[in-house]
Amino acid sequence: MNLISSRKQLLSMKHLSNEDIHQLFSMVKEIEKGNGPSPLQSRFAANLFLEPSTRTKSSFHIAEKRLGMEVLHLDGMDSSITKGESLYDTLKTLEAIGVELAVVRQSEVGLLNSCAEELNLSLINAGDGCGEHPTQSLLDLYTIHEHFTSFQGLNVAIAGDLKHSRVARSNAHALKQLGVNVSFVTKPEWQDHSLTTNYITMDEAVDRCDVLMLLRIQHERHDQTMSSTSYLEQFGLTKEREARMKDHAIILHPAPVNRGVEIDSELVESSKSRIFRQMTNGVTVRMAVIQALMKGEL
Repeated sequence: MNLISSRKQLLSMKHLSNEDIHQLFSMVKEIEKGNGPSPLQSRFAANLFLEPSTRTKSSFHIAEKRLGMEVLHLDGMDSSITKGESLYDTLKTLEAIGVELAVVRQSEVGLLNSCAEELNLSLINAGDGCGEHPTQSLLDLYTIHEHFTSFQGLNVAIAGDLKHSRVARSNAHALKQLGVNVSFVTKPEWQDHSLTTNYITMDEAVDRCDVLMLLRIQHERHDQTMSSTSYLEQFGLTKEREARMKDHAIILHPAPVNRGVEIDSELVESSKSRIFRQMTNGVTVRMAVIQALMKGEL
């Protein structure tokens, strides 16, 4: 029995082995071929998003509906959390009324782990503050695998606001586990040595990387704003830098994209960019994750 089916929760990429990841990819490929998973009609999912989201929230909704599920949507204003109810009690209430899957985004790192110990419903971490974002990592990994077919020996540079990035944390762990050489690009004050000490410049990154994974600058988690032009020139992907990338190299970004800050606006939809492909893959990857959690098919 693997971790996905035995735990019924996906809270961290550390819960997944390489075998788990590749089994999920096989499920995604079957979904893409039209050999979709068996439907989950009349089973209830709840999406509880206490922080803003466009891509993650919408793609989970579409994934759940494609699986035939009934879906409840809750945000901070809809739930009794605004009245002082704990996240655990909210989730326990949803479980008590028949919800079998809860997708949760909230700001406290590790909170879902403690809640999960006392819950029987399936639980997916859709981002916990600066902690982790495992389904984003899975769709990033799938997009890389789709292009290269193998991870072993690839050079991936993760560039941006590392200190505040749950995406960086999930991907750094998973990529290294899969045999990828991972390096990081960021401003000195945004370094996080719990991830690695392997920091390089953006100019070094574009010369050596097979995958350049850009991160959004999380302005809402900073006390002051910065010059967009200055950041792009020093740490972002300019047109000049993109021209120096390897012919086969690709660009990823979890979005939302700050055009003209992390990346020159013209490059968002360039031939090397897989940014919108990531979003497409997000639906099928999340369908596979839900199927695995709900039916123990891994």
